[in-house]
Parts: sequence; structure tokens; C-alpha cells
Amino acid sequence: MQNPLARPLFRLSLALPLLALAACGGKAAPTPSYQAEMFTTGASPFARNYEATSQETCEASRRALLSQGYMTTMPQPDTVDATKNFQPAADTHVVVSFHVVCTPGENASNTSIAYVNAVQDGYTLKKSDTSASVGLSVLGSLSLPIRSNSDSMVKISSETVPAGKFYDRFFSLVEHYLKTVPRSSPIPGENVSSQAIAPSLILNSPDLTPTPIVVQTPAASSAARAAVAASAASPAPVASPAAVASAVSAASATAVTAATSSASAPVAASAATP
Repeated sequence: MQNPLARPLFRLSLALPLLALAACGGKAAPTPSYQAEMFTTGASPFARNYEATSQETCEASRRALLSQGYMTTMPQPDTVDATKNFQPAADTHVVVSFHVVCTPGENASNTSIAYVNAVQDGYTLKKSDTSASVGLSVLGSLSLPIRSNSDSMVKISSETVPAGKFYDRFFSLVEHYLKTVPRSSPIPGENVSSQAIAPSLILNSPDLTPTPIVVQTPAASSAARAAVAASAASPAPVASPAAVASAVSAASATAVTAATSSASAPVAASAATP
């Protein structure tokens, strides 16, 4: 005899897998994140134009990050990297990494573009559990869970900070520090001129002409002045070279004798005095 409930149960058993398949097929797959990228040619929310050179913009970006507690790495002329740690909860750790790239502007030479990207990495505390087995002759082996103390932070997420007020505040702070960055104005080429100096001008310059130095003894100078005065008062005929040489020798001997006598007179006086 056939059971009257067997047919409905059989039909229900066939319908359940079909319902499960229909439920699975009706759920749409999640859209990949990269599908939202538009790559348009309009204004980028991750870039900002500044009326400054690329080095000045990077220096202002570095100062802006340092003023907010970010730790910068080795600076580069056109790149700035900085990180900052956050602790939202006891077992959660967050690291925000900033990356700034400065490039020259497109139109003017004294303009630049700052491209900014911030990445947020999330970490959580993971406790590692180990099990130890204890062997007993009656009960057999027994496994007991033992928690170790070796806890570690595990990275659970990494996401680029979306565009919005976060970057707008950073760009405003960079603009503020651009007003305080020391700048150097280049000298135009047409204002710088050079002219070579002729060698004759250097040799004939009065500042470079050496002044001769003449050293004479007091006796010789007085004898020379007396000879010049006598010659000026009564001009004499031109003498022969032998006479001139003898006169010069006599004048020199007189000067030496006068100098010797003037030097020995104080010595003789001091010796005569008891």
C-alpha cells in the first residue's frame, strides 16, 4: 500500500534544490572597485596648481606635513613622503602614508603642480594559540589549548583615502606655507654685463704703481743737502770724472767720521763720569 504522504514529500525534495539555485542565481556579483575610475581630462581632486616653483611647493608640503605631526623620510627635490600613526582602539592600529610629487607647471615657468595621494593601512591584534598533547596510560592522549604570549599586529586593510575635504585642507595649508618659504628671484640675463680691462690700463693705474723708498743716514743726508745748497748758490764748472769720484769718497768718509764721533761721544762721557 502506497503512503499518501510519500508523493508530496518527494515533490518537496525536488523543489528545494531548485529554490536554492534560483536564490543563488538572483544575487548579483559585486562590482569591482576599479570600474569606478573614469580617467577624465577635467580637474583632478588629487592635484592643485600653485604659483611657485616645484622645489618651493615641495618645501611648503614638507612643512605642512611636519606641522600636523607627520614624520617625513629623506626629502627629495620633487618628492615628499610622510607617515603618521593612529590608535583608534586597544587592538586596532592605523597608519596613514602621504605621498606628494611636485612637477613644473604647464603654462608659465614659475608655476608647479602638486599631486597628492594618501593611503590608510589598518592593523589588528592577532593572538596565536598553540595546543599541547599530554599522554596518559589510562585515558590516552589529551590535547589542551594553551595560549601563548606572542601576539602580533596583522594587516587587515589598505585603502586610498578618497578625494574630498581631507585633501582640500592639505592644499590650503600648503598655500599658507608657500607665503613663508624663502624664495630667490633670478637675475635677468640682460642686466648682467662684463668688460675686459686692457693690460696697459692695469700697468698705468696709479693705485698699482709702487712708491720708491729711500733710506739715508742723518749725516749723509745733511752733507748732501749742504752740497746741493752750495751748488745752487755758486754754480761751478763741470769737473772731470776723477774729481767727482774723489769728492764723493771724501764726502762719504766725512759722513762716516761724523757718525762715529757722534756715537762714541756719549760712551766717553759715561766712562769719565764716576
